[in-house]
Amino acid sequence: MMLLAIEQGNTNTLFAVHDGKDWIAQWRTATESTRTADEYAVWLAQLLGMRGLALKALNACIISSVVPQSIFNLRNLSRRWLNAEPLVIGDPGVDLGIQARILKPTEAGADRLVNAVGAHLKYPGDLIVIDSGTATTFDVVAADGAFEGGVIAPGINLSLQALHEAAAMLPRIAIQKPDRVIGKDTVSNMQSGVFWGYVALIEGLTARIKAEWGKPMTVIGTGGVASLFEGATPAIDVFDSDLTIRGLLEIHRRNTHMGA
Repeated sequence: MMLLAIEQGNTNTLFAVHDGKDWIAQWRTATESTRTADEYAVWLAQLLGMRGLALKALNACIISSVVPQSIFNLRNLSRRWLNAEPLVIGDPGVDLGIQARILKPTEAGADRLVNAVGAHLKYPGDLIVIDSGTATTFDVVAADGAFEGGVIAPGINLSLQALHEAAAMLPRIAIQKPDRVIGKDTVSNMQSGVFWGYVALIEGLTARIKAEWGKPMTVIGTGGVASLFEGATPAIDVFDSDLTIRGLLEIHRRNTHMGA
């Protein structure tokens, strides 16, 4: 088996290749909902070639996307160029192997359910998964692997963008950890507000979730900007960048009965 796993968020899309034993390649591209299957194929073929791989070597595909208008083109990429019918998270025939114990299970985002699978597979007990991307999500995963709901907050990049666009005097800045909390100029003021503000958000929400849950919980950080907070707060117990693709691989195994 040569599996292409596609994890598409609102900002970036991850393509990862698993050869049946290991993840052998990963690439990210900006999410563009109008990109066609053929455009994806040209881009992917070039990157595969740089690793000594060929597009025709891929023979399986699994897709998780929070951008509904892109799914048609990603399906066609798999069907046309991989000659494989893809598994798409959210399709009626795809069994995730977990329960979504929320009021409207169909509302659960594909990325959050995949993260729940990937987290439960590796970490025992009750969990909080913090995924820092376009939005920052806090997902509660029970000890039996069920998705119990959580919290959605604006992502750190959205906050920076909003500051710049809504306030004429505030510049567009890069995200980085400031040395001090009290800024001495406009940029350092903004960096402190966004960075330490998000640390406080993480610390405050995880504390409230734990108090409401009433049992010990392990907190896992993942997502595109999660590494920014590594070492900045003891509220996150472990950082795991492979959480989502681990979940996708496990879902593929469960639905195809193929071992790695």
